[in-house]
Amino acid sequence: MADCGKRLQQVRDVITAAHKSCSVSEKLQFYDQWAAQYEKDVSVLEYEAPHLAALALASVCRLNRESKLVLDVACGTGRAAEELQRCGFNLFHGLDGSAGMLEVAQRKDLYQDLKQSMLGKEQLPYDSEKYDAVIIVGALSDGQVPVSVLPELLRVTKPGGLVCMTTRSNISNLSYKAELEEEMSSLQNQGFCEQVLVQEVEQWEKATSEKEITQESDYIAGVIYIYRKMSAPSTVI
Repeated sequence: MADCGKRLQQVRDVITAAHKSCSVSEKLQFYDQWAAQYEKDVSVLEYEAPHLAALALASVCRLNRESKLVLDVACGTGRAAEELQRCGFNLFHGLDGSAGMLEVAQRKDLYQDLKQSMLGKEQLPYDSEKYDAVIIVGALSDGQVPVSVLPELLRVTKPGGLVCMTTRSNISNLSYKAELEEEMSSLQNQGFCEQVLVQEVEQWEKATSEKEITQESDYIAGVIYIYRKMSAPSTVI
């Protein structure tokens, strides 16, 4: 038990470093170095967001999953694509800022295309209305990808296509979560999309900060959102 506790604290220290304020080049260097150990570390946290997001997307996209082209944004080592493949999806393009993470994802032979790009800093390197579904798991949080990327996620989605997003509901991420929901509400009010699903998850992962551990639980909560692009409401998947 002592060894488990020590390992958990080590991973918490790594996650804290991942979310600290630093330059873009420093953050990319961090993720490049973390890539080889990433999946082992998040398993210690019992991080199931890729699995839960894949199930949520599959519950909405029930027909012809094998023929749907999915863009995995901030794909990291490819965990979301692995989970989506288990749900019957087969066609994946991936995008991430870290070359190290992309190297790990490439070795899994899941993606037909992988690109390196900094999210929120530049336009996504894809044509408009290209994808049947877009998924971004784990990256929408404080200190990571800015909410300014949301219109881009919709831009590359086909009319009637789906955008699946996750974020954490822990104390340190509440302001970001509110900003994300405000931006999506604005896009919805402008007629660009409609909300399809909101799924709250109480045990999202083990808390990465001691201050977020309560007497009731040492887990933090999270949430999954799915929106449908509404440029052509009659076209759905």
